[in-house]
Amino acid sequence: MIIAVDGPAASGKGTIARALARHYGLPNMDTGLLYRAVAATVRHMALDPTIEADAVAACDFDEELLADPTLRDDETGQMASIVSAHPLVRASLLQRQRRFAAQPGGAVLDGRDIGTVIAPDADAKLFVRATPQIRARRRHAELQANGSVLSFDKVLADIRARDLRDSGRASAPLVQAVDAATLDTSFLSIEASIQRAIEIVTEQTGQKFVTG
Repeated sequence: MIIAVDGPAASGKGTIARALARHYGLPNMDTGLLYRAVAATVRHMALDPTIEADAVAACDFDEELLADPTLRDDETGQMASIVSAHPLVRASLLQRQRRFAAQPGGAVLDGRDIGTVIAPDADAKLFVRATPQIRARRRHAELQANGSVLSFDKVLADIRARDLRDSGRASAPLVQAVDAATLDTSFLSIEASIQRAIEIVTEQTGQKFVTG
């Protein structure tokens, strides 16, 4: 079974994807980490993330980099949003994601183009969303817990800027697949969001798959 979980930054899609992977006993890939790894490599090599050739040169990163916790910092996330807009970067990472999805038994992948580009034939598709203000509040709380002094207004502006980049890019923009179910987490707890996600997968797959 392949489960595609898409949505904008801080919508809760990563948490939901990990929970679905545990529930169904499937491997999980946070595809955003691939772009964060490219961004981190660009920074390490002192390249320019706005130049496509520079970003492509950073796509051949060591797999071990994906375990680096610094990939999840806000600066890397902002740069990842820039490098992910380059068509050649997305093309370079395409097969890695498709191979993960195609492994025996299936997988859960979360990102922004899973249901539309990476796994358009996924057995279940979810599009997770929340209002920009609520997503910014979540991200701001997360950053504060990690010692960041960024203001809420700055985090909200960054969220909106990323939304514009992700939905406006020419290659694989953030868009809901026509056959994806919407899961709005704005006013749901984590537990309620996960339960609803499981219900959606069950509805979409007709209970063909047993849980792990």
